[in-house]
Amino acid sequence: MKRILLLGAASVALIASPLAFQNSADAQVNTRSQAMTVDPERGVLTMAPLLERVTPAVVSIRTVQEARSRSDARSPEQEMMERFFGGRLPQNRGPREGLGSGVIFDAGEGLIITNDHVIKDADEIIVTFDDRREAEAELVGTDPQTDLALLKVSERDLTEIRLAATGEARVGDYVIAVGNPFGLSSTVTSGIISALGRDQRAGDNYSNYIQTDASINPGNSGGALVNSKGELIGINTAILSRSGGNNGIGFAVPIRTVKNVMEQLRENGEVKRGRIGVVIQNVTPNLREALNLKSLNGAFIAEVGEDTPAEKAGLKAEDIIIEFNGEEILDNNDLRNLVGLMQPGTRASVTYLREGKRRTTRIGIEAAPEVESETVKAGFDEDGNAMMEAFEGAEITNIPSDLELRGGNKGVYVSNVDRGSRAYRAGLRRGDVIRRVGRTDIENLDDFEEAIESGEGPYALRVESRGQTRYLAVK
Repeated sequence: MKRILLLGAASVALIASPLAFQNSADAQVNTRSQAMTVDPERGVLTMAPLLERVTPAVVSIRTVQEARSRSDARSPEQEMMERFFGGRLPQNRGPREGLGSGVIFDAGEGLIITNDHVIKDADEIIVTFDDRREAEAELVGTDPQTDLALLKVSERDLTEIRLAATGEARVGDYVIAVGNPFGLSSTVTSGIISALGRDQRAGDNYSNYIQTDASINPGNSGGALVNSKGELIGINTAILSRSGGNNGIGFAVPIRTVKNVMEQLRENGEVKRGRIGVVIQNVTPNLREALNLKSLNGAFIAEVGEDTPAEKAGLKAEDIIIEFNGEEILDNNDLRNLVGLMQPGTRASVTYLREGKRRTTRIGIEAAPEVESETVKAGFDEDGNAMMEAFEGAEITNIPSDLELRGGNKGVYVSNVDRGSRAYRAGLRRGDVIRRVGRTDIENLDDFEEAIESGEGPYALRVESRGQTRYLAVK
């Protein structure tokens, strides 16, 4: 069973044909802008000049967590053993230590970036620099939703890392990771960017990871992922692994997120996120066909909250947001992350499609509640496709008169769904209310039957489920 492990780092060897470097005069490049250079004295390819600039900005982090006092309550087995041996049994209450990495973000202020999971619950944080100096760090603030944290030290004569411009990274770019796996300081590995915009989110966390094929091992978390110019493009955070070891799939928090979170933590000690008040989902192939959409790109609005920035901006259900604040939106995760990075009280431009026509407006950003999510996952299979081919297995009736539903009593009611049936596999559940079929609002069972019989499918269903709206494509 595969697992996401918060260990962070990187490595895959750069393989180059000797023919590519036959002419040393042509192959040699500026040491200030490229990773690989030709050493004129030794005649070998090396990235040593770049690493001489990068590694002093990467630190090792050791944490100490003092033992927490345990409850005085004892189990019957403990009481029996204590009566037999006399007195209280000894308990292992020694401190726990952890290892990780960090990156110097601002040398003048002594600010260091790392992962939240590296320093979580730590009573003491000790930073070891590249020149072997040690200092105790103060925790400025954390953001568990992006797994980032900001530390501060009082040391001087530090080296900070250069930050890459946001949006420059591309799949196939050569990257280098520097960290402290297994406590081995200043370990360097290399690879390429395997993918961008990876979503490994759990719960309400925000993620838009850079995926790299670099080797990931314990202790790399919080270390630097840099491009061939030695600029920070991400903070190594996690791996995808079945065994806990490196499988060549690692993840890093991208620089756009790092910059935003670090600035908020520096100024406020916490991160405040924005929202626009929509429930969104991805456009699936069946939903695209059912609604006659031209593309799978964009964030499909399933519901617009009352008195929210989205409603005030004129957005409606079934609109598809394709750009936000100048950034292209490919799926709901893109929108969720961009909106979440906006500070409440600011405004942004939003471009959307309504019935095939492109529209643009301005929208305000309000503070996001602590636990509210901007995204709803519809009942699709693992490939994101609706599995329903018919309503077989579902009992659909008029809405019972004794039900008090948020959306009113217009629609049809799913009174039962056989587990394992086509309807169940498609995502329909007992208690769902179908409000719309395609572009037709449904008032009762007659309307529903007429809408189904008038077309050959696929059908786009607007469904209210436990007070939340979602769309299913029935084919």
